[in-house]
Formats: sequence, structure tokens, C-alpha cells
Amino acid sequence: MRNSKYNKKKIFNDPVYGFISLPFNLIFDIIEHPFFQRLRRIKQLGLTHLVYPGALHTRFHHAMGAMHLTMKALDVIESKGQKVTKKERKATLIAILLHDIGHGPFSHALEYSIVGNVTHEDISTFFMQHLNKVFDGKLGLAIQIFENKYKKPFLHQLVSSQLDMDRLDYLKRDSFFTGVSEGVISSERIISMLHVKNGDLVIEAKGIYSIEKFIIARRLMYWQVYLHKTVLSAERLVVNILQRAKKLALNEAELFCTDALRYFLYANHDKQSFEENPETLIRFSELDDFDITASIKMWQNHSDPILSSLCKSLVNRNLYKIDIRKKPFTEEELNSHFKELTASTGISEQEAKYFIFSDSIKNNAYSPKKDKINLLYKDGTIIDIAEAADQLNINALTEEVIKYFICYPKQVMVDNLKNE
Repeated sequence: MRNSKYNKKKIFNDPVYGFISLPFNLIFDIIEHPFFQRLRRIKQLGLTHLVYPGALHTRFHHAMGAMHLTMKALDVIESKGQKVTKKERKATLIAILLHDIGHGPFSHALEYSIVGNVTHEDISTFFMQHLNKVFDGKLGLAIQIFENKYKKPFLHQLVSSQLDMDRLDYLKRDSFFTGVSEGVISSERIISMLHVKNGDLVIEAKGIYSIEKFIIARRLMYWQVYLHKTVLSAERLVVNILQRAKKLALNEAELFCTDALRYFLYANHDKQSFEENPETLIRFSELDDFDITASIKMWQNHSDPILSSLCKSLVNRNLYKIDIRKKPFTEEELNSHFKELTASTGISEQEAKYFIFSDSIKNNAYSPKKDKINLLYKDGTIIDIAEAADQLNINALTEEVIKYFICYPKQVMVDNLKNE
């Protein structure tokens, strides 16, 4: 930790917003902590750079941006007569700063492969509890706000809701770095329209069109970026690589890996492990994208033909073929791919499941069943955006859209298997 006399009022130059200042010494100290510095080594959009080459920004970028927007939002809310104490302001900024600290390498891929039954939200809470001990209980209120246990719900809603500063930042930031203009939103306009009514966050009715655009932009970004078919293909390939590596590790095969990755590959760890064994959290804090990337490069030459082929495919961007449609794929369609692959390579049907599989994706741009985005009119009336919007498609966007996809190997993947 830096000396207490050290100047902690630093300024960060952000490519999206310009200069971002740090209003509290404690926030500087949290940013300096290795748990938070790890976010510099985790890409915000995982493998999306395989589609949009500029998408190489990090979770660190995003956390700093979300904190900056939260500062602006608190300024607006206070200017409209809502009392926010210095202690509450500090705690809210800490809560948004740490909201994504539990993300692992390649984000969600790790949640479904080498770590079981624990989400990044769970791990974020574990990190915050640990940091609260490190900083002598000074994160207690931030944790209350993060978990929505504080008496002022609008503070939690700034951190986590359907119109939180997290979403405002990632839409604008991800649009900036991918070059996908459909995600551009007017975060400044939206923040200027924030208000608090009956303890909850609301939007002044004159901001309705900015909110409509925000909801539409979010939907378009999901289809065009977050759920892009090639991104899905790459992410599923990483998941299958890690699942195969873990299967081999649990069968005592020797695998190149860092100490932190070895800890999770060679034993099963779940939420209970994080709760009961402090080492699990420390080991997780040592994991980042580089652990996984270096291992995958080395595993290209592993003696296991399945692992080797999968890794070669990712390193050389020879990803799965992927078809997406509105109705599920049938067993017959899957079986035809299985028969073709097993016959041409000699691998078993169980092994073929690393190369052929089907699943679904969901896109729900706005859900009025959750915490609503409410509009505040001059007469004090509060109306849900879905009811108030002029555009009929806002109501349509409240419906969850489900699509189905099937992944199967390109010829180069098949050739890799044959040559192993």
C-alpha cells in the first residue's frame, strides 16, 4: 500500500469520457490493490476481438468508466434536492467500481467450465468481503448498497438495475471499441434526466426518447456483438477446451498450466469452496486471460488428440461452423453430424460432443417484470417506459426472443483430428 502522504487525487485519461478523477483516497487504494489491478488483464469482451479487432479493452476500463458515470449521476440527483451524504457517495462509487471484480478469464466461459456452481456476482461479493477486512471495515456500506440492503434503494439501482451506470458505460464503451455505431447512446442526456421518487430511481418524462434509444441500442448490441454467431462459436470453443482439460486433469494427465490454473483444473471447486477456503479466492485472484491463453497455446501439442485439435482451432481462428434459427434443431440433425464425424475420424460419439452440440440464446432488451424503468411526469405520475413509449416496438422488446444454434466442425478441424 502506498504511503498515506502520497498524492492519491489522480486523474485517468479515458478514451470515451476524457479525464476521470478519483474523489476519495480510499478509492485510489482499492484501485491499487492486486485484486483490482487484475482487471487490467481481463478483456471486457472476451473473444469478441476475433470479430471486431478493436475490442481489446479491459474490465479495468469499464469499471473506471462506470464509476465516472456514477459520480455524474450522484451530482445530478443531489442538484435536484435528494440528499446523499459523503459516506453514501463514497460507498456507492466503491460498489460500482467493484461490481465486476468477480469476472474470471474470458468472463462467462470460466463459470461453465473449470469452476462450478458459482457466478461472477457471487465471486464479486467474496472479493468485496475480503477487501472489507483489508481496509478495516470501510467497505461495509458499499457491500450493503451492492446487495440492495441499504435504506436508499436508488443507490443500488445506480449500480444494478435496468438503467444502471454499468449498462450505460458498457453500451457506449463497447460500441466505441467495436466500431458498432448501433450501440451509441446519449449517456449524458440520460444522466441529466435522472431523479428520485419514493426512494427509487426514475427518469424525467422528457427523457423518454433517450430511454427508447437506450433499450433499442441494447437489443441491437446483443444481436450484433454479444451474441454474434462467430463470438458464440469462439466462446463455446474456449468452454470445451477448458472442460476437456479439466477432464484430463482429473484423470491425472499432465498438463502445462500456471499454479493458479492448476489449482482449479486438478480439483473441483464450487461456491462452497470459496466460502470455506480462503485460498480459493486468492488463487482465483491470480487467474487472468494470460493463464488461459498461454495454456491453450501449449496444449496445441498435447498428446490428447481432442484437446490438441480444439486448441489449434482456437489459436488459428478455425472456429466451429454455426447455424442459427428460430426453432430447435432435431436429434436427427445432430445425429447426422455425429455419424459423419465419427466415421471420418474414428473418435467416439462422446468425444464428438466437443465438436458438435446445440443450444439456445436469449435476448430480452427490457423486462417490466424486473425493476422497471419508470418515467416521472410533472404532475408526479409515474409510468413504466413500456406503457408510455410512443414506439410500439418498445412493447415488442419486452418479449424474450429465443434462438437456437448448432455448432459443428469445419473441415480443417476434422483434418486436425485425423492428423493427431
